[in-house]
Amino acid sequence: MRTPQWTTRLTLAAALLLVMGGAQAADKEMTNDAQLIASAMHAAPARVARDATIVTMTADGQMRTLRKGGNDFTCMPDNPHTPGPDPMCMDKNATAWAHAYLTHATPPSGQMGLVYMLEGGTDASNTDPYATKPDSANHWVKTGPHIMVVGGDAAFYDSYPKGADPDTTQPYVMWAGTPYQHLMAPVH
Repeated sequence: MRTPQWTTRLTLAAALLLVMGGAQAADKEMTNDAQLIASAMHAAPARVARDATIVTMTADGQMRTLRKGGNDFTCMPDNPHTPGPDPMCMDKNATAWAHAYLTHATPPSGQMGLVYMLEGGTDASNTDPYATKPDSANHWVKTGPHIMVVGGDAAFYDSYPKGADPDTTQPYVMWAGTPYQHLMAPVH
């Protein structure tokens, strides 16, 4: 039996958050589905979030669908294991990019994707895609409300700043020089 495409996208989106910051524990700060859904819906503009599929990760790393949606976006609530709020909502191309990241594969070429993180986000490293905690060369990068543009050709990112300590008030490249580099663009 063929797995429905939306189920594959949900699993990949859930796994992305697991790898990027640890499993989400529904019992830490948000204790019921309504709170988790509300958190996830803050990731994207209301028109996008309203029809998005919403998923969460359980403490044991399993993906749980909170609400099936009708568009090509999948949203997830805040990850309580990172220092700041970071709900996210990604389109189907961003989900394909995330799958490549999770499997250490080359992302599909010519398929730019969009990730909304309108509550902001935190990452252990701006240079190492697989860092799980900060180290002496990298610190938690805190970015305010932003969108991520993923899957662009390498030349797309050339004119944007890169480095371990970016100015997060301006567009910058995260994970520069890796197959998973992407543009972080603040939204004010």
